[in-house]
Amino acid sequence: MTSAAALEDVRAEFIDAVKSVIGDSRPGLHDPHFGGNEKHYLAECVDTGFVSSVGSFVPRFEQDLARFVGAAHAVAVVNGTSGLHLALVGLGVKPGDEVIVPALSFVATASAVALAGAVPHFVDVSDATWGISPEGLRSYLAGLLERRGEGFVNSHTGRPVTALVPMHTLGFPVDADGLAEVAGEFGLILVEDAAESLGSYDKGTHTGLAGQAAVFSFNGNKTITTGGGGAIITADPVVAERLRHLSTTAKLANRYEFDHDQVGYNYRMPNINAALGVAQLEQLPEILERQRALHNMYADAFEGLRIGHKPSETTGATSNYWLQTFLLDRKFAVHKNAILNACLDEGITVRPLWKPLNRLEPYRSSPSDKTPVADDLYSRLICLPSSPVLAG
Repeated sequence: MTSAAALEDVRAEFIDAVKSVIGDSRPGLHDPHFGGNEKHYLAECVDTGFVSSVGSFVPRFEQDLARFVGAAHAVAVVNGTSGLHLALVGLGVKPGDEVIVPALSFVATASAVALAGAVPHFVDVSDATWGISPEGLRSYLAGLLERRGEGFVNSHTGRPVTALVPMHTLGFPVDADGLAEVAGEFGLILVEDAAESLGSYDKGTHTGLAGQAAVFSFNGNKTITTGGGGAIITADPVVAERLRHLSTTAKLANRYEFDHDQVGYNYRMPNINAALGVAQLEQLPEILERQRALHNMYADAFEGLRIGHKPSETTGATSNYWLQTFLLDRKFAVHKNAILNACLDEGITVRPLWKPLNRLEPYRSSPSDKTPVADDLYSRLICLPSSPVLAG
């Protein structure tokens, strides 16, 4: 068989398997599922005029979200990036600090660090969880950091290393408890980037509860959506109040006076977005069931394919299967771009995984460990049409 014929065979094998799941539909990568009270709650916002940051749906959304994930407090914000930025600043990350982040993540993880004036410091991920490995991180930091006063500094740059932001990649939980132990050993603030993991659990505990705070995203392509939006969760009432204050331009309560006691941010989620979120949270159990059913549909379709397989959650973890994925065997990795282009030519919305953050132009000079696992996953992973509507 010629190489051209072999490539055509690989592409056809993959496309046929995807088509067996999505049929004649050509959905986006993750179209939202609207099947509840969305229109009713949005109409209430319009009818009452409460469409901006004041209104009953914002606190209701915060309470419903906190209850679902098992957190004490939630602060709703305009998007996940602003939530990460606000959490880092509110918890004490200073300009010039270094913050440990995974090389394999959406760019917002690093962008939030940069917005805080800090420097992202990249580390590799585990090939089991696709997130930072506690054992690997402990070994790396032990060889990198030196104690200075009450904290630790990077022995190469002299900068304080003050925080750790692990990310639950595509809804697969990292070992957050293990990372919390490492963070404690090295005096690091732990903020979980849980943007993609609403409805994911590790050993029965929802993601986002291991550190001082965690951040979820509710963009249009997330498990549930508020259109644009995010939320920070925390167990600490003082932290929650500080973040809520900072998110509303640090304005002091007064009947009429505009008085602000520090530099704040206009990050509060609008009521109309929260209304959408309340309706979506009401359907979250059903959406998660659909995502799991879709995972099983793809797993069946890809069973026996010679070019790769459908990854599944690890033992003890429960993934929300936010984005469905296919992992090419290494010998077929050279065909990844050809498969992506062939699918797009057929109108099938697929995407690669994000380019590792330490390869991106803004961060090429940032400190980084070697990242062979992140590079390998980037070379082989394909994200599939993942809307819950595909599960019927």
